[in-house]
Amino acid sequence: MITERQQKILNALVKEYLETAEPVSSKLLKKSAGLDVCEATIRNELQELTEMGLIIQPHTSAGRVPTNKAYRFFAHEILEREQGMLADFINREIEYARQKIHEEMHLAEKLMQSLLEMSSTLEKRSLPEKDELYDIMIIIGSSKTVHDKNINLINSLIEELKKL
Repeated sequence: MITERQQKILNALVKEYLETAEPVSSKLLKKSAGLDVCEATIRNELQELTEMGLIIQPHTSAGRVPTNKAYRFFAHEILEREQGMLADFINREIEYARQKIHEEMHLAEKLMQSLLEMSSTLEKRSLPEKDELYDIMIIIGSSKTVHDKNINLINSLIEELKKL
């Protein structure tokens, strides 16, 4: 079983090796892993990681190099973390969509109410030619529920009234 410290060291070693393609020293690992332990402690952890088959030391005075097993461990860890983030992202997007649907349903309800009020206040069969949209706004004005979303409907209504 790999400890949390060993996991940090292994992750730092893999990242460093991927960037430089050279064996990674315990001094560099101490710095890149952000561990508050001495280099000898890191070397002891590296020895345990070597015994687990996760890293190798090309020669006695060299730094360490990750093995295929280490790359698989590293990739698996990233995949687990990303899947959790993906699930959180999907859940947030679903909740956002639910809120938007609720808002749109509320707007549709207000639009229906506005249309009912407008139909009850509409007394004219035709409008003067000067400014039809202005006239419709005056007719609707008493309901005080005119919304931006009503503009398309109003334009449709104008077209229907022109046909009369």
